[in-house]
Amino acid sequence: MLSRILAFGFIAPLYRVATVKPLLIGTYTAGSLLAAVISLPILALASFAVYHLFFKAEMAWGAFALVVAAEALLWRPAEAVIIVNNGLNRFGHGAFLVILGTAIRALAAALFASLAVRDLLTWTLFYLAANALSLGIAVIFFYPRSRLRLKPKLYVRRLADAVYVASAEVLFYLQMELDKLLVLALGGAKLAGIYAIIMRLVDLTAIPVRTFSMLLVQKMMRSPDLLARLMRRLGVEVGIFAVSTLAILALAILLRFFPTLLGTNVAEAAPLVLLALFVPGLRNIVEYHAELLFARGQTFIRAVNLLLLAGAKAVLLSHVLQAYGAAEDIVLRLNGVFAGLYLISLMLTYSALGMPARRV
Repeated sequence: MLSRILAFGFIAPLYRVATVKPLLIGTYTAGSLLAAVISLPILALASFAVYHLFFKAEMAWGAFALVVAAEALLWRPAEAVIIVNNGLNRFGHGAFLVILGTAIRALAAALFASLAVRDLLTWTLFYLAANALSLGIAVIFFYPRSRLRLKPKLYVRRLADAVYVASAEVLFYLQMELDKLLVLALGGAKLAGIYAIIMRLVDLTAIPVRTFSMLLVQKMMRSPDLLARLMRRLGVEVGIFAVSTLAILALAILLRFFPTLLGTNVAEAAPLVLLALFVPGLRNIVEYHAELLFARGQTFIRAVNLLLLAGAKAVLLSHVLQAYGAAEDIVLRLNGVFAGLYLISLMLTYSALGMPARRV
């Protein structure tokens, strides 16, 4: 979440330029670097506040600061390289960098596990080194060669779009974590663990949907009226719902016969996965709605929608947690919670799609 503060979201304009006007990559890379430097004091203040609110009793400031540095200053720029490659239709490069980053962090974890000393500070140093290596490889071998040119006038026009995107991403990650804290506060540690596992499995179903959404977003940035017809929009939503539901159904069946397939901690929640059958499809469509607004340049509306949805989610989830006690009942009612969020998102998004697209 904190890493989204870096550069005030200027990675979004960089992605648009890579998709639509790749000759300007050097100019917008320079702008992104400048915005990153300017954003550092705000990132530091936000990190300090988050540390004192949530982590002061759990870990030393030095270890926390190293984790933030690894995520915000090293991995987030590596993600920018991946995003730019995707914008240039170099999807193989982007996929390779994601896999490489995961492999390097796994290797760092294995090396750390082999040490006699296994304190948190030592691990953060390994994590920092792993992300630094990922960034170095990404920049040296995979970033498109272009001359850096600073053109502040161009950046001013895109700044609002960047800030709206950054705000929306912070809200997205914030609500993902706050709902777990809400379940913990109202339902207890056991239920919070079950909820976290189920939502992690729901995230797995989003992988093919996010790949599709990325390709669709790039097409829409070039042709904003691609989904002007209502039946085409609804057809896409039906497809997303079907793929997501089949994916969670397949996972539920696998876990029924092999409950420890994804680890012993998942085994406890395995019998409940089928009860949340419609959650992935509904959740993934809501995420897809947000991507549609990004593609059309309606980033302010997108941020407002995500804020409204975060509030609605907190209200609906709180009602379910207070009304029901058994984990089975609560997981089953999650389908209703996400159905409500889908209907709210549908009304908000389709109202916005009736407006003219905004080229940014």
